[in-house]
Amino acid sequence: MNARASRMHGKAASRRKQLSRTLARVFAGWRTGLPGPVIVLQAGTAVNYFGTGLVLPFEIIYLHQARGFPTATAGLVLAAVMGTAAVVTPLSGALLDRFRAKPILITGNLASALGYAGFAFVDRPWHAFVCAAVGGAGFGVANTANQVLSLTLVSAEQRASSIALRRVAGNFGLGSGATVAGFIVAAANDLRAFQALYLFDGLTFAVFALVVLAGIPNPRLANAAPASDTGTGFRAVARDRTFLILIAANIVLVMTGGAFFSNILAPFAEAHTPVGPGEIGVVFFINTLFIVVAQIPATRVVKRMRRTHALAATSALFAIGLLAVLLATLTSSTLTATTVLAGVAIVIAIGECAQFIVTGTIVADLAPPHLLGRYMSLYGLTFTAGVALGPAAGGALLATSPDAIWWGGALAVALTGAGLLGLGDRIPDPLLPAQCPPPQAVSAADMDAACHRQMNSTEV
Repeated sequence: MNARASRMHGKAASRRKQLSRTLARVFAGWRTGLPGPVIVLQAGTAVNYFGTGLVLPFEIIYLHQARGFPTATAGLVLAAVMGTAAVVTPLSGALLDRFRAKPILITGNLASALGYAGFAFVDRPWHAFVCAAVGGAGFGVANTANQVLSLTLVSAEQRASSIALRRVAGNFGLGSGATVAGFIVAAANDLRAFQALYLFDGLTFAVFALVVLAGIPNPRLANAAPASDTGTGFRAVARDRTFLILIAANIVLVMTGGAFFSNILAPFAEAHTPVGPGEIGVVFFINTLFIVVAQIPATRVVKRMRRTHALAATSALFAIGLLAVLLATLTSSTLTATTVLAGVAIVIAIGECAQFIVTGTIVADLAPPHLLGRYMSLYGLTFTAGVALGPAAGGALLATSPDAIWWGGALAVALTGAGLLGLGDRIPDPLLPAQCPPPQAVSAADMDAACHRQMNSTEV
């Protein structure tokens, strides 16, 4: 008996050790190696986006049902938020090239706190438009400042991990906030419930500002380059043809890969496949969950690839995912169609994981340190443009030629990927740690010669 018990205990101990090793390997994939301030900054981002997720799905419902605004007016209020953010984004880039990112991020968050908390008390449309302008301006400023501050807190080789962590924080916050808000609205669908959501959203912006004030260092600015060297202002940015090609391509990627999936798939699937709202919700949950779980481990995979190859692979994944949507129209089985669309959600999520890591790090590497704010602001605008153009183009095609959304989008993104692949060495590949210091510690006058050679190889 003692020998048998000993063997059983030995097997149990062996299984525990094997499980521990497996879990250790899984969690090792989530290790970013990022400094503490970056972790704190993105924890604040998650809290901030949690508040945004609380109100995002219900903004039109609140303004229409609780405040009595026409749906068209409610839609214009939301458009005013994004429109104001788009207008101030380039201005914020110019500010970030002259002033440190930390105080700008705090200011933007406080403006958003005021604007979104104000939504809780709007009685007339003009009240809502004022809140939209204040909140949108704060969002545009803070979004760019967050990107720049995240990059200036890390070394060049840590940029991909920093971008990945920021995206995980945002997606986790949005998804969890929307889920909690759904339960709250289902339990108490009245004015006070909506007011509480908006007030809490405003509070999360204020909390984020406090986190940045208390827990994040204030890196110094890079010294401005002499005008005779690389130039200053947006004119200097406009001379970087590689960057212009990249942001044009990113608009296509966001429009076809992100916006078509997020905004067009649901109405298309409901009208042309056997799935209903419940199944569509599951599909979107799978997409969000996969991004949150896979984004950081995906960074390690993408780092081993040439960036042009990674961009081409991203385009190919988006094309495959878009074409696969059409397969769901060929079956009358709800389970089969849902399975197909779940596969689409995963393929699109993988593509998005690679897209954010690669494009963000390329932009940061292309940008001279004294123009980082301007580069990142224009890069951020590509997402605004893609999110706006996707529903506009997809919505028009839904009424005339629904299938063309998917095969047309696949064709567009495949051509984009081929064009990016053709850029070759004009897209900079990652530098070794010793080759290029982090943005906050470098000036155009004292950049390492190896870093100069890498940047010069991208000029055309």
